[in-house]
Amino acid sequence: MTPQNVTGRYFDVPSGQLYAHVRESEGIALVLFHYWGGSRRTWMPVLRPLDPALPFTAYDQRGWGDSADLPGPYGPDRLADDAQQVLSKLGHDRFVLVGHSMGGKVAQMVAARKPAGLADVVLVVPAPAAPVAVTELIQDNASHAYDSEATVAAGIDQILTHRELADKLRRQVIEDSLRVGSEARLEWPRHGMVQDVSAGVGDIDVPVLLLVGSHNKIDPLGVLSSHHLLPTIRTALDGADHLSPLEVPDQVAAHIAAFTASL
Repeated sequence: MTPQNVTGRYFDVPSGQLYAHVRESEGIALVLFHYWGGSRRTWMPVLRPLDPALPFTAYDQRGWGDSADLPGPYGPDRLADDAQQVLSKLGHDRFVLVGHSMGGKVAQMVAARKPAGLADVVLVVPAPAAPVAVTELIQDNASHAYDSEATVAAGIDQILTHRELADKLRRQVIEDSLRVGSEARLEWPRHGMVQDVSAGVGDIDVPVLLLVGSHNKIDPLGVLSSHHLLPTIRTALDGADHLSPLEVPDQVAAHIAAFTASL
């Protein structure tokens, strides 16, 4: 279910438009980037328990969801450029970047560019800016993760979750993972996850909150607390794995609310 007072909106970017759900209001806004395999819908369980007047923009990144028809390239650099286009059109005086997994890598890249109005950054199980122990076997396995409904379901059960998802959310994950062109689907495992975008990340000068599921298997808290990620306030999400925004949305929402309130 979509949060209250939300409208659909398209944002012009090179070669097409990105589709978003937007709530316009006063105050510090959230701008949210989903994971590889997700969509704007990934964030809805997190946004629902937050202040119903909180402004936000959650959009489908290039190649995914209702932005699936946009042409490439689909690498982190283009996704970060798209994000800056969205931010410029939103025109917020102050905003918070919120990124999950691949979206966390994009959020770090955008924050490193120090856009005007950036208040802080929330990274939910983010992909590190510099690759950590990514082997060719890992890349090959990931390349086939979204081959079919069966492979997506296996990934949910074996890698992505610690808690069982409700049937509706499980179906959403499967649908979102398969609603993608082949080039966008393969860009991340073949190139994006091993691209080193750490230049400038260590110079980010706004507060950063790192949220990692206590059972995360892809990028555990110990890895994300290493020198591969910028200094942060680090918090473990109890009983969650990689799909924390869907497994423990109330925990994620509570941490975001407390962190942004401290501004």
